[in-house]
Amino acid sequence: MIQVENLYKKFGKNEVLKGLDLNIDKGGIFAVLGPNGSGKTTLIKSILGMVVSNKGSIAVSGISIKKKWKYRQEIGYLPQIANFPGNLKVKELIRMIKDLRQMPSEEKKLIELFQLEPFLDKKLSTLSGGTKQKVNIVLAFMFDCPLLILDEPTTGLDPASLINLKELIQKEKAKGKTILITSHIMQFVAEVADEIVYLLEGKIYFKGSIEQLKTKTNQTDLEHAIAAIASTPAHA
Repeated sequence: MIQVENLYKKFGKNEVLKGLDLNIDKGGIFAVLGPNGSGKTTLIKSILGMVVSNKGSIAVSGISIKKKWKYRQEIGYLPQIANFPGNLKVKELIRMIKDLRQMPSEEKKLIELFQLEPFLDKKLSTLSGGTKQKVNIVLAFMFDCPLLILDEPTTGLDPASLINLKELIQKEKAKGKTILITSHIMQFVAEVADEIVYLLEGKIYFKGSIEQLKTKTNQTDLEHAIAAIASTPAHA
């Protein structure tokens, strides 16, 4: 589904990605983890074509993304920070995104699931952070895309909405979709992820299942396993 080869990216003198190689197979939930500044968001934005690498290549579904944009129609994206136009109403934003993408959508089920009906006529500037995140989730999931990229999807969610999100992610996985997630919440990752990709200083330190990571680090839970892998040399 996603092939990243020898990817380098600099911002000024700051080298964020350093010859990164990554293959993500079709189907399943992949958690991209790492501390702030490890290159997670740069990697995601590179896959989305929002950041252009200095060197290396990225292919989605076997096709190079270089100087292309149509492949993005195959991606549902939830950004870490959604900067919505504050003067728009929720229903206006949803309609605008539908008009832009020109694809069949299923927003009604999602609006009902996350109890957004009372907010449809409210301006985005008046919404709480948690409600904005629910709108963000609706926009990411309302199109039938084979690839979903979710950057910190749990931010601001109440417990009931978090349960709904986890169930929604599992339903999409059951359809054979590929789901890329970043999160700082290890309990959430432990519950949903099939595979972990751990980044540190622009390089991959580990790729494999949670059980493989626990075995490698001789730890019994994900949080301690991540802490252990972070303190070992790359590819040790």
